[in-house]
Amino acid sequence: MTFRDYNLTGPANARAIASGLVTESWYRTPIDRKVMKALMKRSDHPATRDTIILVVLMIAFAVGAIVVMPSWWALPLWLAYGVLYGSAMDSRWHECGHGTAFKTRWKNTVVYHIACFCMIRDPYCWKYSHVRHHSDTIIVGRDPEVAIMRPVVVVKMILNLFGVLDTIDGVKRMVIHATGRMLDDEQDYVDPVFFPKTYRTARVWMMIYIVTGAAAITLQSWVPLLLIGLPRLYGCWHMVLVGWLQHGGLADNVLDHRLNCRTVYMNPISRFIYWNMNYHVEHHMFPLVPYYRLPELHEVCKFDFPAPNRSILDGYREMLPALWAQRKDPDFHLRRGLPTTAHPYHNGPLAEPQLS
Repeated sequence: MTFRDYNLTGPANARAIASGLVTESWYRTPIDRKVMKALMKRSDHPATRDTIILVVLMIAFAVGAIVVMPSWWALPLWLAYGVLYGSAMDSRWHECGHGTAFKTRWKNTVVYHIACFCMIRDPYCWKYSHVRHHSDTIIVGRDPEVAIMRPVVVVKMILNLFGVLDTIDGVKRMVIHATGRMLDDEQDYVDPVFFPKTYRTARVWMMIYIVTGAAAITLQSWVPLLLIGLPRLYGCWHMVLVGWLQHGGLADNVLDHRLNCRTVYMNPISRFIYWNMNYHVEHHMFPLVPYYRLPELHEVCKFDFPAPNRSILDGYREMLPALWAQRKDPDFHLRRGLPTTAHPYHNGPLAEPQLS
């Protein structure tokens, strides 16, 4: 069995560069310049509206849960609050990190930093991490945000459904940063000028968590922890389930987002939580288009893209057999058909399987 070496500081990094996979020559669907310019136009209104709705819902669910505690009626309210904290904040981190959610820069910055805290993701490291994810999407040894590594390990996937591994990694990095150090992989993609800001952020966050823990002990109540910290665990399941669909079971080491991303039609609630990232081929191919314009972009690109999955369930019907096969055959992947109107796939210089 071949194993992929996803370590950013390992030999796979150099191998990807040598094989021509680290390049700007990714395939992009040809779109009229005027149409693209219109799609890239930003507005404060949609994200402001959605942010107000998110904050109001979080406050309502949290207050309602606290009021009815210790009744079991508090459970669904805490679960709803947790999803908005542990899943919706992921998409807010993502879009505001791109700077496309709001037209006004400071609004992107404020929401981005709050979302980073909720997800335990350093705002500077993860900004650079996500830039690399877009420039080298699912390139083995280059992409720091591969959600499902091959061969697929089912136990790890189950643990991450509850945020266990991600939270442990986030806390570990926060503690290391607070001591004034960066991890080796971070030094590969983060500009050193941001190291001091990373250390300062980690120290502030640690103080917030210490105060939260002290409040829980003093009050002899779980409420402070249910408000801050624990939702990263019990509320991340939606983020994980829709996140797996982004690239799961598809090709790696290619230069065409139609080969390594998936578009899935989703219900309005999931789209609100996910901020339209279900249009994932579209987002990766044209990341400067705001989330609220992605449905329009989808209509423009349909002639050139594989057929989208009709629902989350349909996406899992397609993906799960592929992931099951990848337990024993890491080289296996889906290659989705293109419509007759589409341009051919741009595979790129396929790299040899990465052995470890």
